[in-house]
Amino acid sequence: MAEKPKKEVKEAKPETSEAQTVVKKSVRRVESGRVYINASFNNTSVTVTDDKGNVVAWATAGGLGFAGPKKATPFAASKVVATIAEKISKTGPFNVEVYVSGAGSGRDSAIRSLAGFPFNILAIKDVTPIPHNGPKPPKTRRV
Repeated sequence: MAEKPKKEVKEAKPETSEAQTVVKKSVRRVESGRVYINASFNNTSVTVTDDKGNVVAWATAGGLGFAGPKKATPFAASKVVATIAEKISKTGPFNVEVYVSGAGSGRDSAIRSLAGFPFNILAIKDVTPIPHNGPKPPKTRRV
């Protein structure tokens, strides 16, 4: 049998501190923005944007570790808002408009827990889509 050639391992030399450049992340403060709460029957998601629509932070109940039917509970919605408040505590926005969508059970508790944090809530709007006439009914049954 032929022997397999051994791979040479090169040792990585540590770079000197002069060669390393420190990239400082710029923190952009946002004064006003929007909070979108989507409370469906399966999950609750919260997205924070600035006035132009650029996403500042977001979180979902499923991303926090809630699984199955526990994702749509009011407790999970309050935990999602607490996570969002922690993420944007330094950068803002602090003056927010809240847009609530969906018919899940987490919508009220998400708004209540958002009011418990140091945000100035300017408006609360329900943007749940409502059908004006609904879908076309099925054809009548012919026997």
